[in-house]
Amino acid sequence: MHELIENPVEEPPSTADEPPGTKADVPAYLWNDWRWQMRHAVRTADQLSRYINLTPDERAALDTPGRLRMQITPFVAGLMDRDDPHCPIRRQLVPTVAEFMSCPDTVADSLHEEEQSPVPGLVHRYPDRVLLLATTLCAAYCRHCTRSRLVGKGAGAGVRDWDAALEYIAAHPEIRDVLVSGGDPLTLADRVLERLLSGLRAIPHVEVIRIGTRVPFFLPQRITPELTDLLRRYHPLWINVHFNHPKELAPEVEAALNRLADAGIPLGSQSVLLAGINDCPAVIKALGQRLVRNRVRPYYLYQCDLVEGAAHFRTPVAKGIEIMESLRGHTSGFAIPQYVIDAPNGGGKVPILPNYLISMSDTHVVVRNYEGMISSYAQPTDYPGHDREHCEYCNGRQGVSALLSGQKDAIRPEGWQCSHVKHDA
Repeated sequence: MHELIENPVEEPPSTADEPPGTKADVPAYLWNDWRWQMRHAVRTADQLSRYINLTPDERAALDTPGRLRMQITPFVAGLMDRDDPHCPIRRQLVPTVAEFMSCPDTVADSLHEEEQSPVPGLVHRYPDRVLLLATTLCAAYCRHCTRSRLVGKGAGAGVRDWDAALEYIAAHPEIRDVLVSGGDPLTLADRVLERLLSGLRAIPHVEVIRIGTRVPFFLPQRITPELTDLLRRYHPLWINVHFNHPKELAPEVEAALNRLADAGIPLGSQSVLLAGINDCPAVIKALGQRLVRNRVRPYYLYQCDLVEGAAHFRTPVAKGIEIMESLRGHTSGFAIPQYVIDAPNGGGKVPILPNYLISMSDTHVVVRNYEGMISSYAQPTDYPGHDREHCEYCNGRQGVSALLSGQKDAIRPEGWQCSHVKHDA
């Protein structure tokens, strides 16, 4: 088992009953140490009551054995509004009784990751990229977590054995992109994280490494000069951060993002559309603009997954379309995320867009803009078509792309042949 935490100072680890401490009563050298923040995370109702005035609903939820344990770093607990139960940060991290309500549409593994896992800790859904789950530990636990069936449940440091995953990646040369997630890989100690990154970099066909993390928000103290120097050694390396509301971008968080950007790491943000938190066009617009000011590109806006315990966060898809309509033309294009549904049953990400294409003929395309203006675009009359035969980049295509290129004439569901074969009478 790999180590997660090294003691930065001579002090005992906290116990379940030890007050985690607020910024006002903790020495700065401790408050600014990420390992102190992890050790002193808020895990009980009594600890949490030092930061917020708990509602009866929140107390009832905390007294009920749940699917996902509560854990909040003291830094983030200090950002929550003490008296407002609708605080967007508070609603994401403090359990309520709504997450215990049953919903027939939700399941534990809503994306069917287990079915697409050829070896433990690895998900291979798309042809050229894989998801490597490096740890089951996070700095804090979101109540809408897609992997609530896994996170927070590992023994000890929560570090997974990734040897089988590395062997699988090395044996599959089609894999060019590896997303390291979990849990949160930036909760790993530097030397443990470097062991994983060096193992990936040693595989010749791995072109890009990505890290999925919420640490810049939950634990900005973790983004140390030593960490950024480590990450810089493994370029091309990208980081996908996760922000749902502009109030999450506290000054310490913005400083952490800038340290990552200064290290030459491209940053993209993934958000989840959450009822009562960010289901507002103005909130998503403000979030996108705040992110790009910090050199973070809004990447995805996810429709909330059909995961157990998160049904109360779901919105109609129409709300997402409304938000996308309100963004296009009203803010910079690179400040607009792509709205997607991560399709159930392992279908992958499906982009969902307002309908800007009105009609089409052999000669013209009719489109509308964000204001409702309708325009006609003339199509070329002498386009020869792409010469696939002499293109060094063209290869076998799959799905609808194969139909469009003429490589296939139909896509038939599994079992179609058996149900349509003719039998003699």
